[in-house]
Amino acid sequence: MFAMSRWGNLQKFIVSGVACAVALALTTATPLAGAVPDQAPGLAWNTCGDSVDTSRVPTARCTTVSVPVDWNDVSNPQAAQANLAVIRIPATGQKIGTIISNPGGPGISAIEVMTRFAPKLAKTEIGRRFDLVAFDPRGVGLSTPEVRCASDADLDADRTDPQVDYSPAGVARIEEADRERAQKCVDRMGVPFLAGMSTENTARDMDAVRAALGEEQLNFFGYSYGTRLGTAYAEQFPDRVRAMMVDGVVDQFADPVAVLVEQAAGFQQAFDAYAADCATQPSCPLGTDPAQFNDRLHQLVDPLVEKPARTADPRGLSYEDAMNGVNEALYSSEDWPRLTDGLTALARGTDADDLLEFADEYAERDEDGHYTNSADAFIAVHCADEVYPTDPAVWAENDRQVREVAPYESYGEFTGYAPRPLCVNWPVRPSEPHPVSSPGPGKVVVVSTTGDPATPYQNGVDVAAQLGAPLITFVGNQHTVAFSGNRCIDQALEAFFVDLVQPPADLHC
Repeated sequence: MFAMSRWGNLQKFIVSGVACAVALALTTATPLAGAVPDQAPGLAWNTCGDSVDTSRVPTARCTTVSVPVDWNDVSNPQAAQANLAVIRIPATGQKIGTIISNPGGPGISAIEVMTRFAPKLAKTEIGRRFDLVAFDPRGVGLSTPEVRCASDADLDADRTDPQVDYSPAGVARIEEADRERAQKCVDRMGVPFLAGMSTENTARDMDAVRAALGEEQLNFFGYSYGTRLGTAYAEQFPDRVRAMMVDGVVDQFADPVAVLVEQAAGFQQAFDAYAADCATQPSCPLGTDPAQFNDRLHQLVDPLVEKPARTADPRGLSYEDAMNGVNEALYSSEDWPRLTDGLTALARGTDADDLLEFADEYAERDEDGHYTNSADAFIAVHCADEVYPTDPAVWAENDRQVREVAPYESYGEFTGYAPRPLCVNWPVRPSEPHPVSSPGPGKVVVVSTTGDPATPYQNGVDVAAQLGAPLITFVGNQHTVAFSGNRCIDQALEAFFVDLVQPPADLHC
């Protein structure tokens, strides 16, 4: 079994293979209607309060923008509202506009990420010339109401259950557990709110934020899932796009079943690159023989299915935590040394807290044992967006293919059975997938990384072609790269956003 196809990466992944069969009547995701006015009354900006750490961005101010849960019901004064939390960091120089940024997910607090991202941008022409704005999408982070289906105790318990039994009985147990979780979402949030969680609706919300800011056109940074939000906005409001950068691209037209296989292959590529680097050290816990890297990892982590490993934290390290910790570290080569430390501890039988810390980062669990709602928000958005086949045979074949392309994380043997995604019977029917449409020439730049494990490089190639947009290629091993310190890329993007100068054709950095 491929562990990432269970929950995906709830912080950054765009696809998930959560298994379930929710016997609920299907409704249709809320279609979009009702125009957002080009201007709105001025916003009341205030200090952000204790819920936002602004120590790195002391000039930051916060506000809220209210949007209808159902964009078809904008004329009803009694209609349910979602309150979007918004942060703004003013330009440090002569302002020419505002950039809205979304870091991915879905389910990540864009506000929290912006407080860490803005100090880096302050050193560039972007931070000097633009106000930097982020909003937590509906149901996410500081926006209210938040999607919250599982308790902290529920999520801790999930991490101790490896769910690697793909016998018919094991698959039935997995699907039953997921059915219960999905029903909790319906009971706590209601179908109308879940129906409003689609990316199309979030794009309409983003236009409401743009209007409330008094901006005639949108400047946008989209990373990972944020690329899907950006292209959804460009499709609905092409004339309102000034400049848009999408990095770590999600192809909304791609077959979601095939995407799982491609993503698995991307993570195998990242693991192979890590293992080869590790093997340059005689003490590498995976050994020095490339033919043995996958088997050696299994020797370290598979026993955790039966018994957690030792950690200083009383929870110990479960199988699920070990694999999620490995996958978290594969997002960036900067984390490889710490991953080696964690695997070395596992091999020696000493405290493997590095892997547990990676797993906590992966699941967004803080030191007090509290989780963000990223897991529940991820499911709600993803299931409102993706159309999955219902045939169990499709998912058995998907499991076979994933095992073939990603042996490093494939537990046990192929059984011919596999759980179906939770989204198969989610109580919201997604819209049908279609290619992205261009907002017009010169408005979008695509960035893609050759060794990106989560959003494969080819996604960027394909979406750039669909948009008729220039592609910047970064040769490296990480998930997203723009404004992380690569001057080749950053200078090209600064010129694009400040002066609308397109990057050179086929730029490689």
